Amino acid sequence: MRTNQLIIALFQRFCWLDEGLQARLHDHGWPDVNRPQSMVMTNIVSGIVRPSDIARNLGVSRQAIHSTIGQMVKLGIVQLEVDPEDRRHMIVSLTGLGARMRKDAQRSMDALTAQIAARLGQDRFDALLAALEADWGDNIEPAPASRTTHKA
Repeated sequence: MRTNQLIIALFQRFCWLDEGLQARLHDHGWPDVNRPQSMVMTNIVSGIVRPSDIARNLGVSRQAIHSTIGQMVKLGIVQLEVDPEDRRHMIVSLTGLGARMRKDAQRSMDALTAQIAARLGQDRFDALLAALEADWGDNIEPAPASRTTHKA
């Protein structure tokens, strides 16, 4: 079994997609965004809008997310507002500029997706997407009994 290859391949392809997206957005005159900013935008578009939820989803600190969101506010692509459902929390949303950028990003992702499908062939692309969208089960399972625990 090629255990380490999966995470490496997934990460490399994720970087390929993100770099392609960023290059296309740059070529269209949009503000440059870094990978953490791109990941925040992906979360917002996916409906995850509380900074604490975004931080948890990305596995980073709330301070790191607030710093990233602050950078994005300065770029004018997102805004922070009080959550109308729970005034103790803030939510992040796209500004008008951010929404236009997102539409252009979607067109760029459509082009990248078409490029991948053309290179792999539609059947292999569909199989790849189906495998990635499949339910992989609970990601926190007990370690097999044959594994040993390393102590610090």
